[in-house]
Amino acid sequence: MIRIENISKQNSHQILFIEASAALFKGEKVGLVGPNGAGKSTLFRMITGEDQPDEGQVSVDRGVSIGYFNQDVGEMSGRSAVAEVMNGAGPVSLVAAELHALETAMADPDRDDMDAIIERYGEVQARFEELDGYALEGRAREVLAGLSFSQEMMDGDVGALSGGWKMRVALARILLMRPDAMLLDEPSNHLDLESLIWLEEFLKGYEGGLLMTSHDREFMNRIVTKIVEIDGGQLTTYSGDYEFYVAQRAQNEKQQQAQFERQQAMLAKEIKFIERFKARASHASQVQSRVKKLEKIDRVEPPRRRQTVSFDFPPAPRSGEDVVTLKGVGKRYGARVIYDGLDFTIRRKERWCVMGVNGAGKSTLLKLVTGTTAPDEGGVTLGGSVKLGYFAQHAMELLDGERTVFQSLEDAFPQAGQGSLRALAGCFGFSGDDVEKKCRVLSGGEKARLVMALMLYDPPNFLVLDEPTNHLDMATKEMLITALGAYEGTMLFVSHDRHFLAELSNRVLELTPEGIHQFGGGYTEYVARTGHEAPGLRG
Repeated sequence: MIRIENISKQNSHQILFIEASAALFKGEKVGLVGPNGAGKSTLFRMITGEDQPDEGQVSVDRGVSIGYFNQDVGEMSGRSAVAEVMNGAGPVSLVAAELHALETAMADPDRDDMDAIIERYGEVQARFEELDGYALEGRAREVLAGLSFSQEMMDGDVGALSGGWKMRVALARILLMRPDAMLLDEPSNHLDLESLIWLEEFLKGYEGGLLMTSHDREFMNRIVTKIVEIDGGQLTTYSGDYEFYVAQRAQNEKQQQAQFERQQAMLAKEIKFIERFKARASHASQVQSRVKKLEKIDRVEPPRRRQTVSFDFPPAPRSGEDVVTLKGVGKRYGARVIYDGLDFTIRRKERWCVMGVNGAGKSTLLKLVTGTTAPDEGGVTLGGSVKLGYFAQHAMELLDGERTVFQSLEDAFPQAGQGSLRALAGCFGFSGDDVEKKCRVLSGGEKARLVMALMLYDPPNFLVLDEPTNHLDMATKEMLITALGAYEGTMLFVSHDRHFLAELSNRVLELTPEGIHQFGGGYTEYVARTGHEAPGLRG
């Protein structure tokens, strides 16, 4: 369906591709991976024709329809969410628009071309039925419901939605369109766990070709059967899921390293012989033949080392045994009761993940615990010697846009040396000139990394994290999981990343309309005991 043949591409000073090739065939589900800035989005744009390679070609088979979802959703307003989704559904949406215009014209008694309008209406209506147009609204609502929209949100003005919900509308448009090939750039961003699992099932049942990127390793693993990796300007294809790719890549690197070392040892031996005997006439012919042999050898390159970041927590001060206690807590927003008589205690070294459908009160619980919201009844008490660190999405908006990354770290830790602050910045992906970037130009992922660096340098003994991995790439996420795995303190967190949940939780608090349930094991045990991966999903 889609072929990428010997493409080369350079963006200003950066070379993205050098004679790179790959293909997407009908029915294949392919994951596109590579470090940030490697050229994933550029590749998508070349497939859609928005960008062109400098050399080589990207060809799409005749008649193949492509749906492209990216993070830049553009303007949306003046229509309901369901109308916005239907509007993007390909040819049928154009027919629906004409049908609507003809209905309006027919309602105007002053029109003198009514016979022509009625005749045209019959033709358009027949075409609309042929395209299964009358089922379109039902399908649009089904897709939006899968992405966690309530009926009110579906029928409300799309312009009133937040950026994250508009992103879901844009995604729903592509899913409803069901093109021959889907290009999905980070579709798992901004989705809660229920929507993520619904999308997973939808994509598994999708029969077209799929090329996608995602920072969610579990999501990628369950959908793709092939990986295309961008690395050093090349496209390398691996048959298998993401786990297979990681293992295969590690094995390839190990073999390449062993080959490199063997060749280096052989070269050293030959060079030593040449150096030793080059002045002796008796060995002249042997020396010459060895010099020629060395000139002809294909040199094995050492494997390219990926920049891996690691962060070691300085030890946090020890807290008391009871870290936080909620007693008889009530909380409501208007007529909506979120909590009524909630009793809940977190003890030292417990790592609670909070599960619940949208609106169940996950973020509210975190705000109550951190004191950012006061309960309407009851009390929240922090234990002795508790030092709290709170990561919330709004923390990223509080960064001073005019300060650079490095100045932000210096402001927070005036006693720290330049060296240790640069090391901290490096751990969180700010190397070289990146530390001189002003906060206002940082991407969502960069802001999240900076806020985390600010929070973890002088570590709290109680971490409260609200969707900490939302904007992080896989490498930073892995670094964070490794660092938090070694963390000695207590944790309370909300996350839709199942790998993060499984690796770090040892307790689960499930919020459901029927009540609040506490599980004494981590997320993996929760899934085994309940038979579902998230509340609101059964089976």
